[in-house]
Amino acid sequence: MPKLRTVALVAGAALLTRGALRRRIQVSPLWPLPALEEPISGRPRSRALRLLVASRERVADGVVQLRLEGPDLPRWEPGAHVDLVLPSGLVRQYSLCGDPEDTSSYTVATRLVAGGRGGSREVHEQVTEGIELEVRGPRNRFPLVEAESYVFVAGGIGITPLLPMLRALPDSAEWRLLYAGRERASMPFLVEIEKLGRDRVTVVEGRPDLDALEVSEGTAVYCCGPEGLMAAVEARFPDVRLERFAPRTSSDGNAEFEVELRRSGRTLTVPAGSTVLAAVRRELPDTAYSCEQGFCGTCQQRVLEGEIDHRDELLTDTERADSMLICVSRARGDRLVLDM
Repeated sequence: MPKLRTVALVAGAALLTRGALRRRIQVSPLWPLPALEEPISGRPRSRALRLLVASRERVADGVVQLRLEGPDLPRWEPGAHVDLVLPSGLVRQYSLCGDPEDTSSYTVATRLVAGGRGGSREVHEQVTEGIELEVRGPRNRFPLVEAESYVFVAGGIGITPLLPMLRALPDSAEWRLLYAGRERASMPFLVEIEKLGRDRVTVVEGRPDLDALEVSEGTAVYCCGPEGLMAAVEARFPDVRLERFAPRTSSDGNAEFEVELRRSGRTLTVPAGSTVLAAVRRELPDTAYSCEQGFCGTCQQRVLEGEIDHRDELLTDTERADSMLICVSRARGDRLVLDM
């Protein structure tokens, strides 16, 4: 009996010690380094869904539409997008262009991009009816705001986040749409849009004339399309609301700089042609990331020192004061210190 009592006491002490260690590590993931006031940076990924590709339809030259079905899907509002995890593991963002009231399916459309990074080609060549895809979201960083009137500018596949907005506007709303594309055959949803707008839709094959757009005070301007079109619209209308699915370019270039990881006591060099994320993962391979384009927020990290060159399309001004998305943003100098 004394031996059994000793064994029980030792086992109990071991369980208590394990629990204490687990709680300590949760407080500071890099324990035994001291915990800072804020826990380690980085947003958890949103809950992933497994959805069935119920249909795949060609809706314009080089554009396919997917309808993804599942039970009791989270609701969304016009402007929202989802992350699709493709069969290869690539993560890409696509605007929802279906009916927000439909909680049984999500609809997205994508154009085949020649010379792209491979995501659109994989959708066009490998995503077929009957397979399941992991879907994260929806999230909305491009919401439809209340305004006295609206002007929408779409370039090609950039019509996808704007289409649900047009459907959602009341009949009494004052709005206009400038829809540009290489040719009509390449412009998805064109027939529906012309029916929605009648005399309020201008369709242009080729480069649109932005000077012809008249925007009065109180008008909300929305734009989505190729980077060149969005840059031109932004130069013409600085308050425009933009939806991007590629990292913002910067005039500061991509000079080499150093990153100190304060918690782990390491200093890294980020080459001109690489990213902070790539450099960090060589030292800390378990660092969370997902889209690598500055949209999902998974790789958000707290910045303790240094000036940031923000190139994401997600963080608020408040968040940008002391954090960055390390997959795209860089230093606006020669050094950053991260809470890692």
